[in-house]
Amino acid sequence: MADLRGARVAVLMESDYYEPEIFYYQRRFAEEGIRLDLLTRLWGQQEITFTGHEYRAPLTVNGSLEGLDDDALRSYDAIVVPSGMVADRLRFSEKPLDPSPATELMRRAFALPEVLKGVICHGMWLLAKAPETVRGRPVTCHNNLVGDVLNMGAEYRDEDVVVDGDLVTGRSGAHCHLFARALLGELAVRRGGERPA
Repeated sequence: MADLRGARVAVLMESDYYEPEIFYYQRRFAEEGIRLDLLTRLWGQQEITFTGHEYRAPLTVNGSLEGLDDDALRSYDAIVVPSGMVADRLRFSEKPLDPSPATELMRRAFALPEVLKGVICHGMWLLAKAPETVRGRPVTCHNNLVGDVLNMGAEYRDEDVVVDGDLVTGRSGAHCHLFARALLGELAVRRGGERPA
């Protein structure tokens, strides 16, 4: 694989995250020398401590997803919407008909092909108000969201991981190792290397 040292990956965070997934990313990406930033909607605070879904493990996040301009967004090689209830919480908007800041961030990320997008499991919920981002594209998702992605106009694939250009999707948090491997492979290709066999 290509040398990935210095690459940057952002993972969007909220409570009810799936601990094994996030902890896996923290360790696996560090092995490749990738900087992993956890971003959330801080609601005017300096930091927020979230709790996990399985073990109620606390995780403090101080990176803000709000106010990231396109240059800051381009500074990331990839942006990941994880599994668990993270996407459901991040898609909250005070005005029900308006997209949330996290959804708007993803819409902007999809307009930048140089930024790899990773969406796993229930992460597809975050794109519900931005269906054009996945319309006509092959994706996978949690079994419970198949109807959602079909209603969004995406082409569901019954696979653990699906890669479509700048979009990598995964079936569930339990497949995070396969999802991460696909992300790393795509990042390697973008740096002139080859996907792992």
